[in-house]
Amino acid sequence: MPSTDSKFPIDVLGKLKKLQLDPSNPTLTSEQKEALKNNVQVMRDAIVLFTATGAARGVSGHTGGAYDTVPEVNMLLSLFNYSDNYVPILFDEAGHRVATQYLVSAIEGHIPFEHLLHYREANSKLPGHPELGLTPGVKFSSGRLGHVWPWVNGVALANRDKIVFVLGSDGSQQEGNDAEAARLAVAQNLNVKLIIDDNDVTIAGHPSQYLKGYDIAKTLAGHGLKVITVQGEDFESLWAGLCEVIAHKGPAAVVCKRLMAPGVADIEGSTHGHDVIPVKSAIKYLTSRGYPEAMAGNILNNIKPNAVPYLYIGSTKEIGATRVVFGESVNLVLDGLSKEEAAKKVMVIDSDLEGSTGLKVIHQKHPEVFIPSGIMERGNFSAAAGFGFDKDKFGVFSTFSAFLEMVISEITMARLNFCNVLCHFSHSGVDEMADNTCHFGLNHFFADNGLLDTQTWMYWPADAAQMTAIVKRVFFDRGIRFIFSTRSKVPYILKEDGKTRFFGDDYEFVPGKDEVIVEGTAGYVVSFGDSLYRSWDAVLRCRQEGLDVGLVNKPTLNLVDEQTIRKVGSSPFVLVVETLNQKTGLGSKFGTWLLERQLTPKYGYMGTNKEGCGGLTEQIPFQGLDPQSIIRKIRQLSQ
Repeated sequence: MPSTDSKFPIDVLGKLKKLQLDPSNPTLTSEQKEALKNNVQVMRDAIVLFTATGAARGVSGHTGGAYDTVPEVNMLLSLFNYSDNYVPILFDEAGHRVATQYLVSAIEGHIPFEHLLHYREANSKLPGHPELGLTPGVKFSSGRLGHVWPWVNGVALANRDKIVFVLGSDGSQQEGNDAEAARLAVAQNLNVKLIIDDNDVTIAGHPSQYLKGYDIAKTLAGHGLKVITVQGEDFESLWAGLCEVIAHKGPAAVVCKRLMAPGVADIEGSTHGHDVIPVKSAIKYLTSRGYPEAMAGNILNNIKPNAVPYLYIGSTKEIGATRVVFGESVNLVLDGLSKEEAAKKVMVIDSDLEGSTGLKVIHQKHPEVFIPSGIMERGNFSAAAGFGFDKDKFGVFSTFSAFLEMVISEITMARLNFCNVLCHFSHSGVDEMADNTCHFGLNHFFADNGLLDTQTWMYWPADAAQMTAIVKRVFFDRGIRFIFSTRSKVPYILKEDGKTRFFGDDYEFVPGKDEVIVEGTAGYVVSFGDSLYRSWDAVLRCRQEGLDVGLVNKPTLNLVDEQTIRKVGSSPFVLVVETLNQKTGLGSKFGTWLLERQLTPKYGYMGTNKEGCGGLTEQIPFQGLDPQSIIRKIRQLSQ
């Protein structure tokens, strides 16, 4: 039966036609148009097929963006083959369009086409963003959205005799550092040429609706770039525009207007096109293209999500999404206010991630407080903080935890102005992060960058019930408060009896207070967030073997609970377990806190320590943070 081990069913190399383009001639011949049309369709068909394997195996992915840019990619590849006047790399500031990089790697012979069918699979070396040094044929790391252009300016400075291309998007261009990149490119007259896919679709909606006034062409022209606007699916117009910007001495851009995923019936022009194409839609599309239904069906329908059969003890089989519950908990707070009072007192601002970070339910139930906004984390955070400049007003900001590193200076600004801002950073740690290393949320303690005479509050609930308790308790506290959550769902923590929920109806959250899940005489594990249920499983299994280990939940990450630290520090050992960066997380600080109090137990700490393996649940054991790894560390410290 065909599967991902089968031969790639589209003969890409056999179908591609030779295409040689001369930028001094902006008019395509009939043969060039025919070859271009053919090559675009072949590559688009391949992208639909192999990105759909991500949907089949449950690791998500992105189809539309890579599908969109195939015409300009074909033109650039032809230019690279025609002349050495270019830096021959398809720099792309939208890393989620990584399918482009993988397909080109296969075309160039760096990886077999069959390997594309393992898109975003764990340990396939095909993660959700391109990573230099990991995937054969990949020539750069994209990092996070909108970070490539400023960096490519440096590439252009190092290669002043060559033209450097950047594939852009209407989403990535919303990032503020692109404005800085534009100014430098103009000031230095850099030979950087942008080709921007302006499809009016991002994760949460359409920029023309949620970011009125945003116009890429006018913005870039205002910075001083030469800008050509074309219809991206009109290949003659696209080629002519590309030739014009190549002939221009200095920075220039071609803005390609098109629908998202043109020609793909189920996702064309919709936000669904930003994500991975569903299996049924992929089969439907490929069948409409003349391929036998069984070609894609036999592959996609035989791929199943990878299941981890491990049965945890100490927590429920029921799981909850803490990132979603954050928004539901905010609604519980707002429900206690009138619409007028809520609008006057609270402002919630989104950064194009409302469906991912839990804000969507706030938008739906309390639109009076909600502001949809673009991919502008720095500006949006500062807007939330500025709203909370009044001591009786409260701003709420949310994005992915990986992007916390982008707003450090803005956090300082908010602190200096004594602003009231509640920050929810979802997708913390590494669990179920198929986007891989650049999207890991690891350096939360960077946010705690005030001096000793100031206070920042950092909270990471262990389950959905504790999330609700924390939000309700701290929502109207003054100052800067951070609440963290994971992409993955987590079970509910049970008490030692294995039946009663620890964070039940009688639970009351106290900021700064550590929580003893179970007492122990042999030593203590200190944990929090999604690491708590894994640590609890490990502790319970050790206790079953006669090793009397205790467990402490530390939901307030950056404050010392003097009573609890003396308890654990007076035991034979302390082990901190977390999914934050082992170099910058709680474990890197807790040992110092112990020594400052003349507490000298054996000490160990476990955290994220290497670049990711892709996939979903595989990330945790890959980092050595699964229960069995915790047990081994406990045994080592207890000897």
